[in-house]
Amino acid sequence: MFGAPQPVIASSAPPVPLPRRPLDPAGASGQVRRWYENELRWPTVPGDPLRLAVGPRYDVLDVPAEAGHAALRRSVPTGPVALHGDRMLLLVAAGSAQELPGLLEWLDWGCLALDLAAIGAGGVMDAPSPPEPRRERAALPARASHAAASREAGVPLSVPCPAGSQGAAVWLRPPEPGCEVEASLPTLSALGADGNAPDLVRLVNTVATQCHRLRLRRACAQPPALRAQGR
Repeated sequence: MFGAPQPVIASSAPPVPLPRRPLDPAGASGQVRRWYENELRWPTVPGDPLRLAVGPRYDVLDVPAEAGHAALRRSVPTGPVALHGDRMLLLVAAGSAQELPGLLEWLDWGCLALDLAAIGAGGVMDAPSPPEPRRERAALPARASHAAASREAGVPLSVPCPAGSQGAAVWLRPPEPGCEVEASLPTLSALGADGNAPDLVRLVNTVATQCHRLRLRRACAQPPALRAQGR
C-alpha cells in the first residue's frame, strides 16, 4: 500500500561561508592615518587627502627641492626630510617658524628674496606614505657600493614612490616610530652644544645659501631682456 521505502538523499547545499572582516571604509588612507597617530603620535587633520598638523610636534622649512638636495649634500644634520613635487620639507623644532625671519636677518640673508618659507602652528603638510619595509635587502650586495657612496656624499636614499602617485609626498629621511621626534629636530638650543647635533642656525644658513645660488643660476639663465626687468 505504501510502496517501497525511498532512499534518503544527502543534502548538497553549499556550506555557510566564514564571516569576513568588515572593510576599512578609509582604506589605505586609514592605515596611513593610524601609522602617524598610533606609531608616531603625530596629530592629523580630518579629511582626505591625509594631512599632518604642523606646530604641536614640529615646524617645517619649505625650500626648493634642488636647493634642499644641495644642502643635504653638505651633510648638515637634519631631522626627518620629505619631498613633495619640486619642494623639500625639512622638519625642525616647534617654534622655529617664528624664529626664521629674525634668524635670516641675523645671518645677513634678510635683505634678499629667498624662496625659503616656514610652516608653523596652524599650518598643515601633506602626509607622506610610511616607508615600506626594506624589500631590497636581498639585493644589498649589488647596491652596497651605491648606498655607501650616497651616505658619504650626504645624499639620502629616497623611498620608492608608489605607482601613480607622482607629485605625492614621500619621505627622504623618514621618522622612526618609537622615537621622540623632538630629539632629532634642529633647534636653536643646540647651538654650540655638539658638533653633530641638529643646529637650526647651521641648517638655515646652509639652505639659504643654496636658495641664493639657485636664484642666481636661474637669473643668469634668463634672456637679457627679462634679466633687466627683474632688476
